[in-house]
Amino acid sequence: MLVLGAGRMGLGAAFDFAQQPDVDEVTVADIDVSKAREVAQRVGPKARPVHLDVSDREAVIGLMRGHGAALSCVVYKLNEHLAKCAIEAGTNFCDLGGNNDVVAAELALDDEARRKNINVIPDCGLAPGMVAVLVAHGAQRFTTLDEIHIRVGGLPQNPKPPLDYQMVFSVEGLINEYIEQARVIRGGKVVEVESMTEVEALDFPEPFGTMEAFQTSGGTSTLPETFFGKVQELDYKTIRYRGHCDKFKTMIDLGLCSSTPIVVDGQSVVPRRVFGDLLVGTLPHDEPDYVLVRVEFKGDGGKSLRYDIIDAFDPATGLSAMMRTTAFPAAIVALMMARGDITNKGALPQERCVPPDLFMTELAKRRIEVKQSWA
Repeated sequence: MLVLGAGRMGLGAAFDFAQQPDVDEVTVADIDVSKAREVAQRVGPKARPVHLDVSDREAVIGLMRGHGAALSCVVYKLNEHLAKCAIEAGTNFCDLGGNNDVVAAELALDDEARRKNINVIPDCGLAPGMVAVLVAHGAQRFTTLDEIHIRVGGLPQNPKPPLDYQMVFSVEGLINEYIEQARVIRGGKVVEVESMTEVEALDFPEPFGTMEAFQTSGGTSTLPETFFGKVQELDYKTIRYRGHCDKFKTMIDLGLCSSTPIVVDGQSVVPRRVFGDLLVGTLPHDEPDYVLVRVEFKGDGGKSLRYDIIDAFDPATGLSAMMRTTAFPAAIVALMMARGDITNKGALPQERCVPPDLFMTELAKRRIEVKQSWA
């Protein structure tokens, strides 16, 4: 198995691969080979660190060959290029996604991937990612389905002001989620709504109590297309501690997330770059965390089904809840491709090709518990 990128999620994926008895070797590749070595050392003897510049097409293709599957844990902007490399190499490929335009470009490679008899499956993290397979799993339990509502949040166990948030993945991804349009199904039509709007209250067991959830982009991924004509309502919101949305939206409204350069003391400055650096430098990192997931279905004349996940930092492995619920589901998909469990080849959204029952079994093996309740 090949992991591209030796950050937090790369570590989580490499760790998971190494736990599998049928995985002989895990290659961890990064442009900073010292990071790859650190990850390999943590993962154990199955892991092999490699220096790789993922922008080097020939080097990527050469490294991909001979692996059962490659998982991209690098910045989303590189995923279309990496998917094309995987097709050239004849290697199954998946990534953590997070950008609708990049995902659309990858899915456009369907014919080429099918000709090579491989899979290219984008958006395989948490949300987008695992939630899409949860949706597929729940949807198959209804004859007629009316509504699907997805709510997800990564949260510090010990929230600190001013934002009660900590950096659990890339700052670029966070800002994108907060400023780009959210794609949803409303009244049976696919529409876009503003992110950081439609704040609602959600109740979870203690120690959480009442949380807030609000519109953000990317979480629905390809679900609006998959469920168009099948449901009247489908949306995704991000869960945070109460008050977070208003505070962050104020900074967006002030222009701090703008990519348009401004001149300050004669110097050209991009506000988003400055703000991103401030967030990374100011917010906590790598402290114990939680991940909350809630997916609700309504259909069959008034029946409702709810899936809840509450995951926490694992002190035994040192892996965060965000690593467990992002990297592990992506690793599951990569392993399914390598093992031949995904029989429908091509560039496909995971809700259309990943076997949902097997996926749920694999989550349970990793102690990611999905509580299910009917009403």
